Amino acid sequence: MLSEKEKLNKLTNLGIELNQIRDLDILMERVLKDARIFVNADAGSIYIRDNDTLLFTYTQNVTLQKRLPIGEKLIYSTFTLPIDTASIAGYAATTGKPLNISNVYEIDPSAPYQFSRQFDESSGYETKSMIAVPLKTARGDILGILQIINAQNDGHNVIPFTDADESLMQHFASIAAVALERAQMTRSILLRMIRMSEMRDPKETGAHVNRVGGYALELYEQWAHNHGISKHELEMERDSLRMAAMLHDVGKIAISDLILKKPGRFNDDEYQIMKQHTFLGARLFLDSQSDFDEAAYDVALNHHERWDGKGYPGHIDVETGAPLEGSATPEGGALGKKGEEIPIYGRIVALADVYDALSSARVYKEAWDESEVLSTIAKESGRQFDPELVEIFFSRLNILRAIQERYKG
Repeated sequence: MLSEKEKLNKLTNLGIELNQIRDLDILMERVLKDARIFVNADAGSIYIRDNDTLLFTYTQNVTLQKRLPIGEKLIYSTFTLPIDTASIAGYAATTGKPLNISNVYEIDPSAPYQFSRQFDESSGYETKSMIAVPLKTARGDILGILQIINAQNDGHNVIPFTDADESLMQHFASIAAVALERAQMTRSILLRMIRMSEMRDPKETGAHVNRVGGYALELYEQWAHNHGISKHELEMERDSLRMAAMLHDVGKIAISDLILKKPGRFNDDEYQIMKQHTFLGARLFLDSQSDFDEAAYDVALNHHERWDGKGYPGHIDVETGAPLEGSATPEGGALGKKGEEIPIYGRIVALADVYDALSSARVYKEAWDESEVLSTIAKESGRQFDPELVEIFFSRLNILRAIQERYKG
């Protein structure tokens, strides 16, 4: 439990720390974790406003997490609530005022809002104390709701939140809202870039790239754990990777519609042109000014390389597209990168992208049955894909399925 002095010191630095995180999903995870620590809460959720509804976006629950095997994560279903006074989160969003409830099972029946017992009944969890705080912009617009659950004393017994806790969470939420608004803007810019590609290539949808970003992050977290990557480095890298993975095919914006929108198979010449989207996308990030630029460069350039060296574009000069000296094949192409020559981000997104492509319907194909998808990925271990990443993929499959469900469409 943080002391009052520690809380004040942390609040002082909170804005700086949160504004270093650019990806919206990763920021929500950090906001919720920090909020729980501030008031020693067992659980919490974040709802993000979407027009006249609240989207249940992120949740944490220490008690339920402890029931899982080490390394597994909570899997939750997304849902929406209307912004009205019937629910606790809806009431806070409608009125713009926080709610501090000592016991959600003892809410006065005359109150306009009531607690839904559905989650407790399905999970075996017991919600008692709760604070619901609006996340407001400087203009007073509601971005969403921060909901913190079950304050605990030093003995880990559930207690009510104090008035001081409520005041602290209001201050915390005002700082977090600034970072969330900025992260939403960054996500919006990324999705606009992707919609530019979508106008050219119908496969590049916001749902597709959000899934690929989510899959990539899960694979990387376990890979980083396996390779002894420090917690600090992991936190820094996660942010860049998720956004870079979303832009893996950004180079397609430079490919002709005659090729991108061709309904049938490419001929050899068309396929060679299509493969250029890798280094054309990487060129956008040549003038690197951040970790994100470096990650986006690696992903765009390498997400079609293969573990067995039969991928593309291979060892090339990105500025010209020509093979590097000593790397040309007899046919005039470039030797493919092989094994660990391929940067880890490229290896990860290669697997994430193929998994989503096979699992999703396209204008030219139906979605494959999951058993076919999994069989293909297993068969390509050591050929198309890094064997270690395939092993990680199957160990995290339930989480990947939850990401797939979250970003439908």
